[in-house]
Amino acid sequence: MQAARDRLVPDVAADGLRVLFCGINPGLMTAATGHHFARPGNRFWPALHRSGFTPRLLPPADQGELLSYGLGITNVVARATARADELSAEEYREGGRLLAAKVSRLRPRWLAVLGVTAYRAAFEDPRARVGPQVRTIGGTRVWVLPNPSGLNAHWTPAALAEEFGRLREAAADR
Repeated sequence: MQAARDRLVPDVAADGLRVLFCGINPGLMTAATGHHFARPGNRFWPALHRSGFTPRLLPPADQGELLSYGLGITNVVARATARADELSAEEYREGGRLLAAKVSRLRPRWLAVLGVTAYRAAFEDPRARVGPQVRTIGGTRVWVLPNPSGLNAHWTPAALAEEFGRLREAAADR
């Protein structure tokens, strides 16, 4: 697994998506497999399904199917690490700049950043909370979702799905 350290994982993205989900950075399992949120304890795929974004629980290997639902995945920081705390403040800030440029180019309706701490660091917004943000990037609205990592235990699977569902409802309104 250590051989996957610093490896880059291609985005699942296209122009004009309903929601572009944005992880913090790829974990080593994601980098080793090339599939986003590949670690078995990660709750991204179950939350996506339970909230109604996908009609079935997708395995990470089926990530390309997201595009047919108007959904995509990218990351704040591209390089893979074992833990997000291995990233520097400058990597987060640079990741935020690159992410803003990517969002301006791809023009999704919503950017959903998975992790309030990552969002605060990337966009230098220390008061941000989970939910819709005041900030927009061009015409793209921004929503901060809880980090779906299994390590983020104070967000239960049901609460995580509920927050994803709030975004799904907002994304359907436009």
